Amino acid sequence: MGRDVKLVSRYRDGMSLIRTSVANGVGEVILDRPKALNALDQSMIDDMHAVLTVWADDDSVETVLVTSASDRAFCAGGDIRAIRDHAVDGDIDAITHYFHSEYRLDQLVADYPKAYVSLIDGAAMGGGLGISVHGEIRVVTEKALIAMPETAIGFFPDIGSTYFLPRLPDGVGMWLGLTGARIRGIDAVAVGLATHFVASADLPDVADAIRSGAPLADALATSGTDETSDVPLRKIGEYFADDNVVAIVGGLRGAVGDEWAAEMLALIENASPTSLLVTAAMVKAGARSGLDECFDRELHAAQRITTTNDFLEGVRAVLVDKDRNPHFDPATIEAVDPAVVATIVGD
Repeated sequence: MGRDVKLVSRYRDGMSLIRTSVANGVGEVILDRPKALNALDQSMIDDMHAVLTVWADDDSVETVLVTSASDRAFCAGGDIRAIRDHAVDGDIDAITHYFHSEYRLDQLVADYPKAYVSLIDGAAMGGGLGISVHGEIRVVTEKALIAMPETAIGFFPDIGSTYFLPRLPDGVGMWLGLTGARIRGIDAVAVGLATHFVASADLPDVADAIRSGAPLADALATSGTDETSDVPLRKIGEYFADDNVVAIVGGLRGAVGDEWAAEMLALIENASPTSLLVTAAMVKAGARSGLDECFDRELHAAQRITTTNDFLEGVRAVLVDKDRNPHFDPATIEAVDPAVVATIVGD
């Protein structure tokens, strides 16, 4: 692009997994870990926090732009495999440090004093939403795929999602949190997770316009689409407005002949029962909490749930052995001990 790349972060093994530059009043962070779909490891979190902290007080930076070097993903989430390794080793300090650092970065994005723009042209899941949804402008394309799939690996939606999920339209946050359902770019705009839609073919021009220092309103003037969202908001409100997981599952089971309800039931039945109850409790608590309180609660929960068998087994089945056949214990929602959920959530 003809721009000098000025790294202002620390290095890992002599090379950072993000690239940064400043030109025309725009500081750009390029996520550059393509083989891992830009999953955020500890070095990326630390580097990005360092860069954003410097730019927050740099008068030459008026706008922050976050992009991906991969055409497959914006950011597939946190480095959960590494967290599992820490858990297997009993290294609780490393787990705490990771999540504390990640949530500190997400809080910085939420409080950022300058325009913060994310361009999402591919998968954005878990931690990828932490560095985008909390920002001012989130641009998605038809290739964007948004999800919080944590209950399938014995975890729970974190990165401040327990704050923003309950503030989506009725039932949407509980639906996304419990099922891990994947939604398209236009759907993300419809439910409030994204602010602008741009065709993938036009995204390079939008990015270049932002990099040139053009006013954001002008750079995003081509946003919009004739596509319409097919997110069934009425059904979601009907089935997921409750925070009682047993009642939600009962309603879905009773929806005979409803193909969508059957698909959502299948997603829930493949998730960790303990994670489902923890997620519902966290989303409920987040509805009456500030973002900082949500991060504190999430850190407490992350420290505890990562020591459970369900987390070790869920990550093994989905990300390590990839057999997609986790053996969660207990195996049913009804068998989960409420005291265990309370201990994880911190009630």
